[in-house]
Amino acid sequence: MPTEICRCDWVHDDPLEIAYHDLEWGVPVHDDRRLFEFLILEGAQAGLSWITILRKRESYRAAFDQFDPEKIVRYDDAKITELLANPGIVRNRLKVAAAIQNARAYLTIQEQFGSFDAYIWQFVEEKPIINAWKTLAEVPAETAESKAMSRDLRQRGFKFVGSTICYAFMQACGLVNDHLVDCFRYQEIHHF
Repeated sequence: MPTEICRCDWVHDDPLEIAYHDLEWGVPVHDDRRLFEFLILEGAQAGLSWITILRKRESYRAAFDQFDPEKIVRYDDAKITELLANPGIVRNRLKVAAAIQNARAYLTIQEQFGSFDAYIWQFVEEKPIINAWKTLAEVPAETAESKAMSRDLRQRGFKFVGSTICYAFMQACGLVNDHLVDCFRYQEIHHF
């Protein structure tokens, strides 16, 4: 009889969620475009469940030009109207406007720091924070690092980047390893 794989408690039986947890969540990301994608998706999630965003992810990629900030900053009123009519994304005017504003701020950071990667990883001193949580209840919603990131991003003009959103972003992009210690991915990611 095969032994059951132990995963983090937040993972349910949705194949999309399982694949996301097993292949992406917590893996250190150093690709600027992927970091930008996660920042936009985490902001879009505000008030919703992550599975909702995962189910809309491919639609987001198509609607937002594969998260190309150079294209997003040029979105006009017609494009915004088109996005707000798209059932494949979260049709929230503030979140759509935030994606455009965040693309502008992101490009400025790339110019100033050489890459978004160099900027974002400074909040964890360029290496993942390895936690050792035994239960989901122990995992914080925000940390000193996510508060600092949120404050700095907001000062630079970003929207939908509160400290809780920033912490979820940090978890998703591997700035922290928040897999529970008994999850099969904990040790695997620990060695990245």
